[in-house]
Amino acid sequence: MKMLVDTNVILRFTQKANPSHAVARSALTHVSRLGHELCLVPQSIYEYWVVATRPIAVNGFGMLAGVADRHVQELLQRFTLLRDERGIYSRWHDLVVMHNVQGKQAHDTRLVAAMERHSVKRLLTFNKSDFGRFPTIVAFSPDEIVSGIMPA
Repeated sequence: MKMLVDTNVILRFTQKANPSHAVARSALTHVSRLGHELCLVPQSIYEYWVVATRPIAVNGFGMLAGVADRHVQELLQRFTLLRDERGIYSRWHDLVVMHNVQGKQAHDTRLVAAMERHSVKRLLTFNKSDFGRFPTIVAFSPDEIVSGIMPA
């Protein structure tokens, strides 16, 4: 079974100094050992790049582009990258209208549209509550995974 990994998880996973690094790493390891295919979508890579290369003074990691690219290449070796497809836009549009999505939550809605397009039902995210309005997916936090809440 496929599981989409949210950007907030891969950001913490690649930053060993982050307080949530260990739980992100443990959750990813656990899910992988259960036989789930860990997936990313291009949007996650774009969002990762933005935060990784943004200056520390404005809540980024302050990485040089070459370092960020090295991390991206490592992520692409570890995770399956699902393609962006035409149908994602129309599903995203339907979802934002149907659920009255506003502001930054439109980014999360695009993840849901991509998940639906690729028949992915599970999401690993530190922001589980942001996805509660979408009945077609089940979101898990890394803490839940590590605690053994996710069924096999």
